[in-house]
Amino acid sequence: MTPLQLKLKPERRTLAITWEGGDISLLPASELRRRSRAAQAVRASLDGRETSFDDVTVTGIEPIGSYAVRLVFSDGHDRGIYPWQYLREIADSLA
Repeated sequence: MTPLQLKLKPERRTLAITWEGGDISLLPASELRRRSRAAQAVRASLDGRETSFDDVTVTGIEPIGSYAVRLVFSDGHDRGIYPWQYLREIADSLA
């Protein structure tokens, strides 16, 4: 499923995604940061080094081809690539 629109809310703590079919998902920046699948984030999770991302905001959104976006966060993390399908999985898990 491909999003029709991605919009970062003014406070930069929520990413609003409008999907084909009209569904709208509101994804918190803290949850997106927590679910990063970048190697460094996955390793930290496997090692039990859980971190709170409550104060994290999204500072940038970069398209990756036609299948994903790279999100840049206020804590400096910029390695996570979020394919559309993965964003939908996150949205569905929060619903």
